[in-house]
Amino acid sequence: MRNAFRPRFSLTLVALLVAGLAIWSVGATARQSGMPDGVIAGTVSGDNGPEAGVWVIAETEELETKFAKIVVTDDSGRFVLPQMPEASYDVWVRGYGLVDSEKVTLSTGQEDVALTAAIAPTPRDAAQYYPGNYWYSLIEPPASSEFPGTGNDGNGINPAMRSQSQWVDNMKQGCQLCHQLGNTATRVVQHRDEFDSTVAAWDHRVQTGQRGNQMSGAMNRFGREPALEMFADWTDRIASGAIPEAPPRPDGLEQNVVVTLWDWGQDTSFIHDEIVTDKRNPEMNGYGPVYGVSAGHGTITMVDPVANSAVELTIPVRPDPETMPTRFPDVQTASYYWGDQELWGVGANERSDPHNPMMDHEGRVWMTSTVRQFQNPDWCREGSDNPYAQYYSVGRTGRHASYYDPDGEKFVLVDTCYGTHHLQFGEDEDDTLWFSGDGNVVGWLNTAVYDSTGDEQFAQG
Repeated sequence: MRNAFRPRFSLTLVALLVAGLAIWSVGATARQSGMPDGVIAGTVSGDNGPEAGVWVIAETEELETKFAKIVVTDDSGRFVLPQMPEASYDVWVRGYGLVDSEKVTLSTGQEDVALTAAIAPTPRDAAQYYPGNYWYSLIEPPASSEFPGTGNDGNGINPAMRSQSQWVDNMKQGCQLCHQLGNTATRVVQHRDEFDSTVAAWDHRVQTGQRGNQMSGAMNRFGREPALEMFADWTDRIASGAIPEAPPRPDGLEQNVVVTLWDWGQDTSFIHDEIVTDKRNPEMNGYGPVYGVSAGHGTITMVDPVANSAVELTIPVRPDPETMPTRFPDVQTASYYWGDQELWGVGANERSDPHNPMMDHEGRVWMTSTVRQFQNPDWCREGSDNPYAQYYSVGRTGRHASYYDPDGEKFVLVDTCYGTHHLQFGEDEDDTLWFSGDGNVVGWLNTAVYDSTGDEQFAQG
């Protein structure tokens, strides 16, 4: 089976999705004998002296993929950027009560750097750097007394919304699963002047892009008008000057956190889940790649944190991909960001629609992905001699199963009679792989049997 290999390209900060977390001391003990040579260190000061609990950010595009490292200053304003690959970096200061300082160019080995923080001229300027959830906290859901909803002939709230808690849950699971509610893109209404009201602007914006039908459906689950009015009121108050309370700066052990980020995928990637080890044995794949899957592009993406590189591979399907369906619509209301461009599920190599990766004891990356068309083969259906089909036949499935073998650099596709969504290895000697995603049955694959026989029909149930 020929693999489609696509080197990492078109890197943007938008795709900085993989974070490595380490704990380091920012005091004198940071430079112990085991400290890597790649270090940038110094102090941050403001108008009133040392700035404690602010971030120092270093970013470079001189490596194979964009690389960034973020540390926090201690109470004396000191910082250490450790384990830095040899390169030139743009370095700047960010923090609560500040605006971003001007970037300076620094290189590894500079250990007496003096950075100057930029004090925010107004509270509103400072608030632009607050986390999105602080801005989202300004939203006001309908009062508890409005529930249960009384529908279109009453208060407009969907009668299925039985309580304010259920409404808030829909705000989380219906909106926040995909969006960072409260970031600039959501708290600022683009093209407001093109509409008669902010409610109308919100009604339009939740219908834009390839996922507009899902967003619009979420509004209907609330009760469309009250939901649109809630979001419109929120953004109107922000446009009129409302800001959230200031977050506290990192303190104590929080100042020891070091975050390392690598760019991966593309600026239009729809990367859903990641895996880095066998959950049953977290020593597996130490210092190895981080794997993620991009549903919209039908790819597995990889970041090598040692080589500071990233690649993307197309996950194959069995039939001619041109004959495969896609769940992504090809008709959309133009996006404010991408116009009429369809981002996902468009190309012939974007049909595998992977969702969730999981690593096994050999370092192979198993995935739920689409292998074939939705109609199940005869061996899954009524009249088959397959014992599980005799128990309960299934006519159609969405995703199936596959794995990527890093050692062999190959994909293996496994057809299943049941639909898949998430997957999890059991603790048994057969390394049974369990799947959710089919509303009718619970599916499993005996990977030990599959490895020894290669028989996908015999190994599953």
